[in-house]
Amino acid sequence: MPSKLVLIPTYNEKENIENIIRAVFRLAGEFHILVIDDGSPDGTAGIVHRLMSEFPNSLFILEREGKLGLGTAYIAGFRWALARGYDYIFEMDADFSHNPEDLPRLYNACNDEGADVAIGSRYISGVNVVNWPIGRVLMSYFASKYVRLITGLKIADTTAGFKCYRRQVLETIELDKIRFKGYAFQIEMKFTAYKCGFTLKEVPIIFINRRLGTSKMSGGIFGEAFSGVFKMKISSFSRKYPQKKA
Repeated sequence: MPSKLVLIPTYNEKENIENIIRAVFRLAGEFHILVIDDGSPDGTAGIVHRLMSEFPNSLFILEREGKLGLGTAYIAGFRWALARGYDYIFEMDADFSHNPEDLPRLYNACNDEGADVAIGSRYISGVNVVNWPIGRVLMSYFASKYVRLITGLKIADTTAGFKCYRRQVLETIELDKIRFKGYAFQIEMKFTAYKCGFTLKEVPIIFINRRLGTSKMSGGIFGEAFSGVFKMKISSFSRKYPQKKA
């Protein structure tokens, strides 16, 4: 069983899903893919099923009924990966805002450079975002600043969603205690890994706004992050986190 699994949550991504799958499979190093589809009415799952006959041992799908949230999609994907023995589990968007060619760099940060969580960072070397409206760039950038201030995380891009986890991180984190379902899920996972004693490393990437399909981002998602992060920090004072084993 190859050790690397890329999780790609989808909702109405028919314009992107085949291209992103083929782009990952063109990479050296034999990555597997699990698509977690939340009942896309546009036929995204059907495209994946067609491709599964072409890639029968490396492409998989987990179909869920309706939009249940990004966080729950990834948690389901984490559990699926752990049950099947994968050593490195990646999070990646379907819309090419995350460049598949950066996957080996995230893997190397964990496998060769000692990171437990590798984070594809838009802000570690300036602001590397292409084709976003300036308002959204500023909102994302200052959201990360706010999260750093509240949580104490020494990470420039606290809201990043392009990541690689070592298996041990997901085994140690109490996944059933992860509360956020939207944008703040990414923050909560990083904060929890940090509190469990794991090493987080940022890898500079260039984030390119989607060219096809519709963004799932909304103002309410940012609102969850701002109010939720403060509550998360307060509750952390009384919570005992399981610690990384040597």
